[in-house]
Amino acid sequence: MFKWRGALPVVEELARDGHDAVVTASTGNHGAAVAWACREAGIRGIVFVPPGCARAKLANLERLGADVHIAGLDLDDAKDAARTHADEAGLRFFEDGAEPLQYDAYGAIGDEILEQSAVPPATVVVPIGNGALAAGVGAALGRRHPLMARIGVVSKEMPVMAESHAAGAAVHVSSSTTIADGLAVRVAIPLAVERLQSAIDRMLRVSERAVASSLAACHDADVPVEPSAAAAVAALREEPDLGGPVVLVMTGKNVDDVLVARARTDLESFPE
Repeated sequence: MFKWRGALPVVEELARDGHDAVVTASTGNHGAAVAWACREAGIRGIVFVPPGCARAKLANLERLGADVHIAGLDLDDAKDAARTHADEAGLRFFEDGAEPLQYDAYGAIGDEILEQSAVPPATVVVPIGNGALAAGVGAALGRRHPLMARIGVVSKEMPVMAESHAAGAAVHVSSSTTIADGLAVRVAIPLAVERLQSAIDRMLRVSERAVASSLAACHDADVPVEPSAAAAVAALREEPDLGGPVVLVMTGKNVDDVLVARARTDLESFPE
């Protein structure tokens, strides 16, 4: 997993600066990473989550000792509640994707892709939620192999990062909901949009049905990922001629079994 790489340096710096607690918002994975990092640093982790988070993710938060608050309707509502709580309590709010240290940490993943590949890949595909992972990985790849194609993948239902990338600035667009909760970003983070301009060459949008189909295929192949990770597979299945070798960055494995079963047996229930 990758979230701990970005959370740990930020939390360690906050602890060194004298903060005894950190407030964040998450659909689960970032929150778990912050809770773990806070435990390692000896400070409190307070995590706001929207309703409907995967049970496995909530269980992780509890296991790691997070003080969990359920608020709002979606991730961005939970962020607003977390900011308000932090302001009122005089605490530091850590927004996932808004800290430069995260991008530096994620760049190591780009280096690892090149070091662990038998030959340099022609294309690397990265799912995009807030964009920090793709920006960090893409920047590292671009420095070492500027001709490599760096592809970002967003949910068709939550396209704000693709629209912002096209506009070159954070924009507001209409959003729906997605089973890929790690990609469920409604409000773009300006720093991520700025970094993605030079780190990602192209954005692809995948439908809920494509993600669900890929999720089922991954689990049938004993690759037990969550929908956000399956989005990378969905992108390749929809555009098989991206140019190879292709590396898919697949992150996150916390998924409800009920969703996997639905993807296997009722694919038509997911919008195309």
